Amino acid sequence: MSRKNALPSVERRVRRLAIRYGLHLMISQKPTKQILEHGGYMLREEATMKIVFGDKDYLYSADLDEVSDWLDAAVEAAKKK
Repeated sequence: MSRKNALPSVERRVRRLAIRYGLHLMISQKPTKQILEHGGYMLREEATMKIVFGDKDYLYSADLDEVSDWLDAAVEAAKKK
């Protein structure tokens, strides 16, 4: 595996993208069994501290790919405006 696709590298890329749109990537510090099976990430608005993604059924329910896809969709929607 290249360093480009290593988990810390992907996390940094997603974090930088989120920051551009006023969001904060939150990572679970104490993962439960449910989080370990699927998830571990949430997105929160910096200004309001409101969770915008990753808390559907339980906190930190999104995995990194889902967060990345959600951000990409948000970027595309912003470009269309």
